[in-house]
Parts: sequence; C-alpha cells; structure tokens
Amino acid sequence: MSAVIEPTTVKAYLRPIDRDGLMKFAAAGRDNPARRGTNKVRTVMEGQYRSLSYVGHHAPVVVDEPPHLFGEDTAPAPGEIVLSALGGCLAVGITAVATWKEVKLTKLELFLEGDIGNPAAWGAGGAEMLPPQMGFQAIRVKVALEGDASPEVLAEIVKHANFYSPVANSMRNPIAMSVDMA
Repeated sequence: MSAVIEPTTVKAYLRPIDRDGLMKFAAAGRDNPARRGTNKVRTVMEGQYRSLSYVGHHAPVVVDEPPHLFGEDTAPAPGEIVLSALGGCLAVGITAVATWKEVKLTKLELFLEGDIGNPAAWGAGGAEMLPPQMGFQAIRVKVALEGDASPEVLAEIVKHANFYSPVANSMRNPIAMSVDMA
C-alpha cells in the first residue's frame, strides 16, 4: 500500500523591512508633521547629453538621450529616470503600507509609461510653449502585487501608497522650485 503525498505550496516572501523601525518612524511623523529631510544630488555633464548625478556615496546615476535626441543612448533618458523615481517611491510606499497592515508580499512589480514630448527643443529655438504644455502630459502605472491578502486588500494598499507617495505628490502638485547660477 502506498501513501498518497499531498502537494504543498511554498511561498517565497519578499525580503521584509523592519516593522518596529517603520512604526517608530511613523510615530515621529505624527509627533512632528512639519518634519522634513533634504535630498542632495550633484550632476556633472560629461559631454553630448551624458551626465552623471552623484547621490551620497553611491555610484553615479548616468543619464543620456537616445540618438534621435542627439545622445548616444548609453543610459536612460531624464524622463525615464523620473519614471524610475516614481516607480521606486511607489514600491517603497507599497512595501511600507503592506508591512504596516502586516501583509506579507510575494510579488511587487510596477510598469510605468509616460507621454512626453519636446517640441520646444529644450528652449533652444523650438516651438514656443508654456510650462503646462511641456513635460509629462500623462503617466500610467500598473502594479502587479501578490501576497497573503485578498485582491481587495492589495488594491487598497496600492491606493493608500499612491495617495501618500512623496514622488507621486511632487509630480501631481505644484512645488516651489528655483534654478539659479551657482
């Protein structure tokens, strides 16, 4: 007589973040809602449209343009870097909200696209345009999220993370910005 072996499902959870540390960070924000940090980047042009952005002690973030925009396509274009910042911020937020709600995630993948044009040629003699006509005109994000919660709970995690995303809100809302000579 042979025993019947029941199949088992093995779930591989994504590497978790420190929930206690997250709760402490959240409490500090509740205690001081005016709290701010400052991100700093130094960007150096290498030539043509290739630039290196230095962030802390990390390897530089390389930016270039594709050949049809007079670059060498050695790295993502600036708009693609903006979308990657949005994707990264949303992924951080989704991870944080899932951790807060004690939902273990097995998959988190974001797919981003943005409609952008440059008929003004960076202001170098192209079409005369106003600021609202330039930059991204539409951005679409699709999130593939799986974990030990219902699809409704996972959708609420995404919605909540989007609402509180610093990068998404920087893109949605006007912000004070200055560009001056050093």
